[in-house]
Amino acid sequence: MRPEAEVEPAPARAPEPDALRWLSAEDTAAAVRARTISAVDAVAAALTRIARVDPGLSAFAEVWAEEALGRAAEVDARVAAGEWLPLAGVPVGVKGRHGLRAAGALVAAGCVPVGATSVPGPGTPWQTWGLGAHGRTVNPWRADRTPGGSSAGSAAAVAAGLVPLATGSDGAGSVRIPAAWCGVLGLKTTTGRLPSADRTGLTAAGVLTRSASDAAAYWRVVAAGPDGRTPAGPPSSSAQQRPSPQHPPSVPPGASVPPVPAVWSADLGFADTDPGIAARAFAEVRRLAAAGIVRLVEREVALTDPGPAWLALRTPGGDVSRARTVRTANDRRLAELFGEVPLLLTPATPNPPHGHEGPGERYSTALTWAFNLSGHPAASVPAGIGPDGCPAGLQLVAAHDCEPLLLDVARRAERHRPALVPVFDSGRDEAAPPAATASTMDSTPAGPETSSRRGRPHR
Repeated sequence: MRPEAEVEPAPARAPEPDALRWLSAEDTAAAVRARTISAVDAVAAALTRIARVDPGLSAFAEVWAEEALGRAAEVDARVAAGEWLPLAGVPVGVKGRHGLRAAGALVAAGCVPVGATSVPGPGTPWQTWGLGAHGRTVNPWRADRTPGGSSAGSAAAVAAGLVPLATGSDGAGSVRIPAAWCGVLGLKTTTGRLPSADRTGLTAAGVLTRSASDAAAYWRVVAAGPDGRTPAGPPSSSAQQRPSPQHPPSVPPGASVPPVPAVWSADLGFADTDPGIAARAFAEVRRLAAAGIVRLVEREVALTDPGPAWLALRTPGGDVSRARTVRTANDRRLAELFGEVPLLLTPATPNPPHGHEGPGERYSTALTWAFNLSGHPAASVPAGIGPDGCPAGLQLVAAHDCEPLLLDVARRAERHRPALVPVFDSGRDEAAPPAATASTMDSTPAGPETSSRRGRPHR
């Protein structure tokens, strides 16, 4: 029996919905376990926020209010019975109407799905948008911009404070792109480590959160497998690399660690990256270096453009042999790179968020889909605000199975960066964390470090 069960806490009045708006998933779970709030309180507060904010945001395709409150009551009963749940009572969004199928480990850990987040609707070849119950999903920072996709609603819901955590899936950048454009953290796991229905082997599970600690809590739960003890699955056949001896895969909290050796590339050798985006991301890299989090290592990164190979694998009748050649060449180059340094840094996207009419002749996936082909884990972390008033992202890439390294670097980076809070909803509450604004975050250095090769356009 839990020691705290010997003394029953006094009944507490349900908190106001906005009092919990910016509470992290870990803090929510701790409060539910301590019974200072109930899971029903936490979920009801999230549902109230969704009802107020989502008509303008359209981050949810469906809201499961009755089912969510029922699940929350079950969580409270489990906690009262002495069960320890790592994510007790945390309201979460799940990607798409069928996303609940992939959320079993989170539900077992105490999470309460409150609805299906938006994904792209029919009619467009591009996937960097979402269609929710109230229309097109808008970027919480600028309503005339898309949040990215395909995990559009998950990123928007987390950024706007509707839920602290939402699931995603990433087949070409579908977690990292919306994370970058909405100013949150997006993690793509090592391909093959978690279950995926994608027969091409390009899609990996992922998560969107406002903090690295919440992403790490997600990773601990899903990596343990459905029973909470065994790994969810082996890495993909291409995921043969192991943690670099130059840096441990995880670091104990509070331990003093040397900077992580890292290589910066604005374009991976082929992408047409906007100079302003490259400068914004490199400014974040310089900040991390100044804080002693990374140590930049000079090294060229020259991958073959993975776009044609990715498209061949996804297109019936595509040239699979050509795709295999590109994949093998890039896998070899990345194996050499991660044999020398544990971390690769790039802009998360080559371009800023586009309007709802579409990206035009640009591939927003230019810097992300290489790592769907190779299977490496990757994350987008906030890199400040650009002159258009929208966030930009810095992509972190590591060797296969090195998610803990990515999350540790992201956690350390957060200590030196103000939180990004969009002023989307006029009811923004006093509990919001200090927000970064465009005026304080859009200063970027210029110079050769941010230059990009000019090639064909990317969409």
